[in-house]
Amino acid sequence: MHCYFHLVHMHDRILDETGIEVSDLEAAHYQAVKAIQELRQEGEADAVDWRGWQLDVTDDTGKVLLSIPLDTPQH
Repeated sequence: MHCYFHLVHMHDRILDETGIEVSDLEAAHYQAVKAIQELRQEGEADAVDWRGWQLDVTDDTGKVLLSIPLDTPQH
């Protein structure tokens, strides 16, 4: 299945125009967590306030398959 990973905060949206192909929802969740970890590891990540932001994973139709808050620690 093809999934898109959008950063969302109230009325602000940073859209993933490309997306990636994943085998199932579990793989999509893994990729979402990996993307969040990469965001946090970027050089200026400490300067970015992610409170209130979330990563929405959607399918081709725009249906939200899962949503992960960015202000919650990921393990």
